[in-house]
Amino acid sequence: MQNKSFDIVVIGGGPGGYVAAIRASQLGKSVAVIEREHLGGICLNWGCIPTKALLRAAEMRHNLAHMADFGIEVSGEVTVNLEKVVSRSRKVASRLSQGVAHLLKKNKVTVLDGTAKLGGKSGANWVVDVSGKDAQKLQAPHVILATGARARQIPGLETDGSNILSYKEAMVPSDMPKSLMVVGSGAIGVEFASFYADMGVQVTIIEALDRILNAEDEEISALAHKAFTARGMAIHTSAKLKKLQSGAKGVTAEVEIGGKVQTLNTDKVIMAVGITGNSEGLGLEGTKVKLNKGHIETDGLMRTAEPGLYAIGDITGAPWLAHKASHEGIICVEAIAGQKNVHAMQADMVPGCTYCRPQIASVGLSEAAARAKGYKIKVGKFPFLGNGKAIALGDDEGMIKTIFDEKTGALLGAHMIGPEVTELIQGYVVAQTLETTEAELMQTIFPHPTLSEAMHESVLDAYGRAIHF
Repeated sequence: MQNKSFDIVVIGGGPGGYVAAIRASQLGKSVAVIEREHLGGICLNWGCIPTKALLRAAEMRHNLAHMADFGIEVSGEVTVNLEKVVSRSRKVASRLSQGVAHLLKKNKVTVLDGTAKLGGKSGANWVVDVSGKDAQKLQAPHVILATGARARQIPGLETDGSNILSYKEAMVPSDMPKSLMVVGSGAIGVEFASFYADMGVQVTIIEALDRILNAEDEEISALAHKAFTARGMAIHTSAKLKKLQSGAKGVTAEVEIGGKVQTLNTDKVIMAVGITGNSEGLGLEGTKVKLNKGHIETDGLMRTAEPGLYAIGDITGAPWLAHKASHEGIICVEAIAGQKNVHAMQADMVPGCTYCRPQIASVGLSEAAARAKGYKIKVGKFPFLGNGKAIALGDDEGMIKTIFDEKTGALLGAHMIGPEVTELIQGYVVAQTLETTEAELMQTIFPHPTLSEAMHESVLDAYGRAIHF
């Protein structure tokens, strides 16, 4: 079989792979993308997008229960048609997956349905063997690995797809359990906990570390813990899951809490204990590519230790976020194309968003991390209970926290919990990208009445100038 030649071959059509392919085509490169399941990857089909559709449904159920607070009387019982909730979530994912296919076609990217594996070198080119529907051989001097990751399994505590669930089963429930245990309190864990709790399920969170949302600033983590507990969730931190026993009546869990093993009974369990990279079966044996716990090591331009091989997205290092994958794809192909002034990836400039209730968002260093790095800092805080728009919305829980370098005024980090903060965080991300100091932020006019005013007040507070609190 004659090899088909391209400038770049991308293995994986998720938010890293398809964006890399489109940008490469824009730069005049011939590109092929191989995807074995669904264009858009886990994020679009089984992660970011469908979960937000589910969370929106849960939010609406919660809001309907509080309509009387706004003077609106809703007669009759509010019921949930779970089949329609799940169906809408799947339709949203399907619509966007078709959109990705259209974008790739528009940009003249060759899309192949199959599984790809490196077949060694042929001169200056890599050979890529594609098996499956569009089986063929490709060759290209540059290959980008964008195969993503999958849910991590703990030996002895594996999911069974029935009572002990991964994120996939948790997204398509056929019925609502009365009780649910979520193991792991990262973004995935707390989003599922929030969804099911708002749907009327009694939720218990089990976390091995000493606090939930451990990647967030400690103060934000503590506020989230308080908010979740107020909603009726049970939270056990510094807790070690010892055993899960699934049966006809649900799941029995043995959990070590405070040095004592307790038996907890629940209808369902969701395992949200991290991910592992899809690095197997790619033909990396014999290459110089370095792996760290299943994830590929790269430099700031997404190059592996093997010339001509690159890796982007969840198959590389943390943070494992779709927008990071997309940005890495653009950096990678622009560097391949020889574009000038290509900036290296900076992981600490990647914003993080968690779409639970209340929402959580952050960028940059936490207060503890800034101090650990030796910075002398100024910290500003502003609660939403001092924000007119939040009060008008009936959602004044949470706060905004900003951290500045005392010496230079540089914005080191921003951390939020409260209404629509996943939309607000981008303001601080732009500020960091522009190397904005406290002076520019304080001189910026924020419109009234908006939630964004709390961002301004937090900056002012860092310098003793807050007006409304």
